[in-house]
Amino acid sequence: MNKSIIVLLLLTLMVSAKDYTKNKEVRSFMNTLVKKYDFEKSYLKKLFSNVKVQKSALRAFLPRKQQPRIKETRTPEQIAKAKKLREKYGPWERYARLTVTTKRINDGVAFLEAYKTTFAKVEKQYGVPKEYIAAIIGVETAYGANVGKYPVFDTLTTLAFEKNRRNKFFKKQLKEFLRLSQTEKFNPKNVYGSYAGAIGLGQFMPSNYAAYGVDFNGDGRITLQRKQDAIASIANYLKKNGWRTGELVATRVSYEGKRFRKYKTGYKTTYNRKQLKGIAPKKYWPYKEKVRLIKLNKKSHDELWYGAKNFYVITRYNHSAYYAMSVHQLATKIKAQMEE
Repeated sequence: MNKSIIVLLLLTLMVSAKDYTKNKEVRSFMNTLVKKYDFEKSYLKKLFSNVKVQKSALRAFLPRKQQPRIKETRTPEQIAKAKKLREKYGPWERYARLTVTTKRINDGVAFLEAYKTTFAKVEKQYGVPKEYIAAIIGVETAYGANVGKYPVFDTLTTLAFEKNRRNKFFKKQLKEFLRLSQTEKFNPKNVYGSYAGAIGLGQFMPSNYAAYGVDFNGDGRITLQRKQDAIASIANYLKKNGWRTGELVATRVSYEGKRFRKYKTGYKTTYNRKQLKGIAPKKYWPYKEKVRLIKLNKKSHDELWYGAKNFYVITRYNHSAYYAMSVHQLATKIKAQMEE
């Protein structure tokens, strides 16, 4: 049986319908929407009366000890392959094998070419290099090929009102999503996204959609499933979070040995370069401000990088050094291929 069909069948088995209007907390939530944002009570009752509980999404936000044990569905061959990958590659190598691939680079070049007019206008307006915008879309959704298969309204309702460690956060996201459906005039039942309720090519959460979304195609609506709006919105997000036009992002550095433990690493810790004895860029890097030490754990050694302010800005999009590095490396490779 086709693997995608199996996944869909498993998801179907993990979904059940529920009338959330019987929940006191939900009724209070609906009353707030009616009083503060002029929603029709009958409309909200209809929405919340038939919600497909997204159990697979909920599982990701339960405390580890409460997560149900899942029956192994992989074949012995698949289990053996996964074990072989763990033995052959370190954490960074396994991560990069999924995000910085030849296909992702080639598709990024094609994506930039297909929307070159939009990218040129956005780069000029926001000062964010087009290859970094494209790389984020590439890492997040493979340039729009995988924006998510979870119904956003049902997912956010599940995560807002079924007990988990992030109920408060998801109540806010549900409120923002419904307000978006009101202002942007779409049916909240018709939008699909990630298991956490992220939407569109850049996988914005609803609160970020409202804060950073841009109507770049001029149709009077912010629609992050549309390429032009998504491209501009990502640039706007990076710019508002401190992107510095014309500045560098990261460079690889040398150190003595195979494993690095001399200084604390990670995007949250900054250093003056003079503090970092025994560390030097592998090539000329005219960046004078504070840097972060970013360690990529490979099977045979640690790869060490300087991360500049713009590297930190990418971590505002996703709080992971590996994520930011994959965006940087994908962007660098896309740009190099375009310049060949």
